[in-house]
Amino acid sequence: MRLSTRVLLGLNRLFPVPEHPFNRALAGGGSYADWQFEQAPKSVTQFRGFADPATMVSGKRCLDMGCGAGGKAVYFASLGAVRVVGVDVVPHYAEEGRELARRKGYGDVCEFITASATELPFADNCFDLIMANDVIEHLAEPERSLQEAYRVLAPGGRIYISFPPYNHPYGAHLSDAIGFPWVHVFFSEPVLGEAYSALVRHLPDAGRRLDLRFGRDRAGELQITYINHMTIRWFRRIIEQLPFQVAYYLESPLRPFLRPFQAALPEYFTRMVVCVLQK
Repeated sequence: MRLSTRVLLGLNRLFPVPEHPFNRALAGGGSYADWQFEQAPKSVTQFRGFADPATMVSGKRCLDMGCGAGGKAVYFASLGAVRVVGVDVVPHYAEEGRELARRKGYGDVCEFITASATELPFADNCFDLIMANDVIEHLAEPERSLQEAYRVLAPGGRIYISFPPYNHPYGAHLSDAIGFPWVHVFFSEPVLGEAYSALVRHLPDAGRRLDLRFGRDRAGELQITYINHMTIRWFRRIIEQLPFQVAYYLESPLRPFLRPFQAALPEYFTRMVVCVLQK
């Protein structure tokens, strides 16, 4: 084990691991899909400066891009969407979403498909609303995915985007095991991979977690493949090049009292980028 990995593991003991759905599920606190359903109101209220939840979703044909286990999609159905389709590349999420929709009584409204955001299996102009909550930072080809979103949106349709930028304190998306904030700023990805592997190796779902988060480069070193390192600057450049109109844009600080730090270093002190694009 590298010396830097040992240092990271030592520092990590000083910081509590934030609440995470993977850990909650192992502790018997409910599935990932249930957690998403519970947390979904937050994904909608992020846009309260632009529209209230009922206005956003009620009566709309909705696509949940990067839906995960489907909890958010089912919540959108509960707000009055006439149709909700959840899309994700992880195969087992589709069945988890269907099971939750049946349990909550929205099996006739919700549909779940395993597909890539770069090749959406839908006709042009067939959705009124696309939700992209905590997904832009995971897309291998974000520009192409947003072009696909534009294609399947009906004229006047909107895509609601929110994501934590890469240099957010937990922007490496390893906080199910690593509580040390900004860990990816201070340590290399091979070190992060080695430390993460050591921290989850005793868990029954360790293999699934590692496969989800890491791959290997040509030298055989672990590298994070779960995220695309989306920064605020990169996102701004992407939306400037797309045919959408920017209807709403907000960079929310980590905490209100940290606004001065956010003004100086937005990449590091922004909690969430919130954006509404309109066709």
